[in-house]
Amino acid sequence: MDLIILILFICLILYLFRSFDAFVYFIALVDILLRILTFIRESIVLGEVNDWIAKYIPSSIKSIIDTYSTGVFNDVLSWGLVICFIIFEYHTIRIFLKKR
Repeated sequence: MDLIILILFICLILYLFRSFDAFVYFIALVDILLRILTFIRESIVLGEVNDWIAKYIPSSIKSIIDTYSTGVFNDVLSWGLVICFIIFEYHTIRIFLKKR
């Protein structure tokens, strides 16, 4: 289910913004959000909220990739995710240096 939701959101972002940069930013923002939710789940005891996050929210996009793919396809998707993060870092550093 989480894969279907992620794919639908990616398609929606690509349809609305029609740029590769929007795709990269979306992937980075979603992964950061998932990691923050995982940190909250592991660090703060919130009872049922922790159970709900553990049950319905994946820990990262990498965990979604590992859940639904294996072998060479998993490697290609994982490296694609790494490349998206490298592009995100490049854009973020470039913006940071322009503001300086």
